[in-house]
Amino acid sequence: MPEFGLLGRSLKHSFSQTYFTQKFHNLDLSDHQYELFELATIAELPTLLASRTGLRGLNVTIPYKEQIWPFLNELAASAARVGAVNVVEFRTDGRLVGHNTDYVGFRESVSHLLGQNSPVGLRALVLGSGGASKAVEVALRDLDIGYWVVSRNPLGPGLTYDELTPRLLQEHLLIINTTPLGTFPDVGECPPLPYAALTPQHFLHDLIYNPAETEFMKRGAAVGAQVKNGFEMLCIQAEESWKIWQR
Repeated sequence: MPEFGLLGRSLKHSFSQTYFTQKFHNLDLSDHQYELFELATIAELPTLLASRTGLRGLNVTIPYKEQIWPFLNELAASAARVGAVNVVEFRTDGRLVGHNTDYVGFRESVSHLLGQNSPVGLRALVLGSGGASKAVEVALRDLDIGYWVVSRNPLGPGLTYDELTPRLLQEHLLIINTTPLGTFPDVGECPPLPYAALTPQHFLHDLIYNPAETEFMKRGAAVGAQVKNGFEMLCIQAEESWKIWQR
């Protein structure tokens, strides 16, 4: 029985299992399964792989998008470029190949948010510096959008949340949340920004999709900013994952 699944530490918020279960039903693939694999540490991965000999593909989420590298035989160009893995391909020869489909998902999703009237010289703030942030950075470079990465402890060039002044927000009209802040069940949380500086000219993209409207998004919508969650990105990257697994 072909098995697929999502690898992460806490997966209560995930929609991936529902998405792929419905997809398998629509394709009349009744023998396919998609499971959630919660691992306390990535060191448990070899045990999981040994016990699930039917695995044909994995998605990878927080916090293992970078930690999974030593367990792979090869990195596809997409993963090498991004510096993070969110898809594992199981080759017929037993080799495990890491890919990244997050950056394609985000690039398409944020392009739809910005539409045809993207402001000239648009600049962005990327909140968070994990694996998802790296995919967002690659997509922004593809779109020729300048950006700063904002995190609690920047490594190299970057900003801390304490450095985010109202003026900085006014100069960066696209703000992307790549952190888990606001994910179900902690729906009251949001990144620490000077939200009073937001305007109707701002675009807020949250990679979170559960809840459908995060606190981050609510605060943007309250002043007329255009907001979007991560559901479309999830769907795009999931379809790209499926293409990889069908090779």
